[in-house]
Amino acid sequence: MSGRRVKIGIIGCGNISKAYILTAQSFPILEIASVADMDVDRAKAKAREFSLPRGCSVDDILADTDIELLVNLTVPKAHGEIALAALKSGKHVYNEKPLGATVGEGKHILDAAASAGLRVGCAPGTFLGGGLQTCRQIIDSGAIGKPIAATAFMTTPGHERWHPSPEFYYEPGGGPMLDMGPYYITALAQLLGPVKRVSGSATIIKPERTITSEPKKGQKIQVETPDHVTGVLEFSGGAVATIMTSFAIWHAHLPRIEIYGTEGTLAVSDPNSLKGPVSIRLSGEGDWKDVGLTHGHNEDNKWGIGVADMAHAIRSGRAHRATGENAFHVLDVMHSFFTSARESRHVAIESNFARPTSLPRGLAADVMDD
Repeated sequence: MSGRRVKIGIIGCGNISKAYILTAQSFPILEIASVADMDVDRAKAKAREFSLPRGCSVDDILADTDIELLVNLTVPKAHGEIALAALKSGKHVYNEKPLGATVGEGKHILDAAASAGLRVGCAPGTFLGGGLQTCRQIIDSGAIGKPIAATAFMTTPGHERWHPSPEFYYEPGGGPMLDMGPYYITALAQLLGPVKRVSGSATIIKPERTITSEPKKGQKIQVETPDHVTGVLEFSGGAVATIMTSFAIWHAHLPRIEIYGTEGTLAVSDPNSLKGPVSIRLSGEGDWKDVGLTHGHNEDNKWGIGVADMAHAIRSGRAHRATGENAFHVLDVMHSFFTSARESRHVAIESNFARPTSLPRGLAADVMDD
């Protein structure tokens, strides 16, 4: 472990907080000092559930000078406000995806961090899992030759069937592209590098939704953001990818992500998971071959893995891997699909990011450094 533990605070005690708390408790580098929520009673209940030192208000957690890193698990429309408040309080911040609801908000976060000499991290950290690290190893080794194309598909009827409070999925900052797109575009960017140009189409197919999950079963949701988005991404390295994200498709038989190279094809692991499977089929081969994972960290629901990597980086002084710059590039790409759809044109991507180093092989399950 790289030095003393990093004290973290978690803001937002909703559905995803359990996975982050359990992840943090599995990494010795992390120490949860407190959890906070707009509903203080909910924060206190979460603290009791996981035997944490304190549940408190958002103001209280921002004022805690012992906390070095705040994990922002609020709804997307609050990501920017909370991230900026965390930076203003002198803390590093790690946002749940997306980085911000708008490109301008994302840039404001990065600029504020740079001015304060603080770090910004952002989900998804799933590319740090064994599945996608194995895929990167395959591509970087040249096993499928030069990548020339890719496909990515995320299809579901919508989250109102299972999520206890699904309204935010259909507000600005939500929708299938900003909710699930970060997993897919982050994976593509980590494997293929930065995007230079996009085009896209976006539409609202179901303008009203009925919640079928408890406790809000029967309530109506007015859809305020596109629930079906299709796009084309042109990468700086030359590959061209097609992506479709939808909250309006009942059933499909599609790959999640495939990378097509001059010497073969890579079937990429689920980008919304840290696990495999990974398979490959080279030119001249008669069938697909499963590839054993080259890296660890392939457990279910290890959603806070990016936080653990960031904590190690804070202690060692190295760059963390799930960077704000990467998340901003993904945010820029996603909103550029909407611009393209609205203005009927290609959109050049002005943002960029540096691909992080791969994880070392053979890491223990509770560390992110050698």
